[in-house]
Amino acid sequence: MREAEIRRLLAANLLCALSVVLAAVLPAFFLDGFSVLGTHRTWLCVCSVCVATLNIILHLALKPNQSPKRRSFAHKISRFLKCCIYFFMSCILFHAIIVLYGAPLIELVTETFLFAVLLSTFTTLQCLCLLGPNTQAWIRVFSKNGAMSIWESSLQITSICSILGAWFGAFPIPLDWDRPWQVWPISCSLGATFGYMAGLIIAPLWIHWNRKQLTYKSR
Repeated sequence: MREAEIRRLLAANLLCALSVVLAAVLPAFFLDGFSVLGTHRTWLCVCSVCVATLNIILHLALKPNQSPKRRSFAHKISRFLKCCIYFFMSCILFHAIIVLYGAPLIELVTETFLFAVLLSTFTTLQCLCLLGPNTQAWIRVFSKNGAMSIWESSLQITSICSILGAWFGAFPIPLDWDRPWQVWPISCSLGATFGYMAGLIIAPLWIHWNRKQLTYKSR
């Protein structure tokens, strides 16, 4: 396994982690009273946009899973529209799952949907950038030993860490501590964000430590 490819992955992941940090810090210089807790709805929007934009730019620049076939302009437009539909469907699906797990159905519906958008940005958007609107490829990547590149292994780790982070973030909500960050969905969205950032750092380190055991084969 080439060390240069692992370094590219590490650099890309660190940039994604940096975008999350900047999304929490920079808006305070332009928006009065901005804070992650105090204006959490605004932060959800800013964080989702920053992470999504950087992921798309990195994918276009690095081309980690570029197909050797030349695609027509019509095919690219069709692919883009399918990706938009898949992302929107992912937001709806995450919203429904979150409600089924106990989130308010009518109250704070905007916050719940923005949290679903954030989760989709951390998971589905990465799948769309790397694999495109190909459901079979998604199933393959998230099956056991299904990854065919270090980028797909990183996708597995970051997506799983994001969802686990959101799940663990829900544990403090019912406790009677009366802390500002216990308001829905702050702890869950922060948990997902910390899980995503942890996955970004863990993925290249895990791949580097296990590079001799990892043998990716084309399927």
